[in-house]
Amino acid sequence: MDLESMTSASALQALSKLLSIPEEEEDGLEQVLDPSPAVGALSPGNIGPAKKEESKVNPPNKTENRKDIWDPEEVPEGSEFDDMWDPRGQPEYDIIFKQQVGAEDVFLGMTRKDPSTACCEDLLIKIKLPGTKSSDITLDIREKVLDLRTPKHKLLLHLPHPVDSKTGKASFITEKEILEVTLTMKREFDFINFF
Repeated sequence: MDLESMTSASALQALSKLLSIPEEEEDGLEQVLDPSPAVGALSPGNIGPAKKEESKVNPPNKTENRKDIWDPEEVPEGSEFDDMWDPRGQPEYDIIFKQQVGAEDVFLGMTRKDPSTACCEDLLIKIKLPGTKSSDITLDIREKVLDLRTPKHKLLLHLPHPVDSKTGKASFITEKEILEVTLTMKREFDFINFF
């Protein structure tokens, strides 16, 4: 017998040993491979050990109402204004990020500001409202939602950043029929960007 035939024979035995299933596992494998009609077809979820059912624990101060379809926390802010059956059109708008810079920022780079939106303080929203008078505009601003309504237009805009709704300002440019809304953004780490 030469060395090659011994190596191939031992390799085949090792391979068959790897592929063979131990007897105690064979019973469990037959049950998994032969599902009863009540169990249904196998899926990727059947791989691995059986999963235990997680028990749902309600917080002690929260009362569960079985008639509710969802929790109030699951509803996004501003969805109460959304009305898909409203025939009014959505006006065109632009969102512009603004930052206040001085000579020390532009020439010396002393305040570490850069052109990115992370260094912007204000959010300017320009809304085109053709055929609208300033007296016809109803504007409601929340932390994450801008709601604008006129007789011809309706805009429900989810803002890209939370804003301070109490310090915003709006001006209507009659000649261009554009409403400009300037809002101050609220961010957690403003003390890092601005000193």
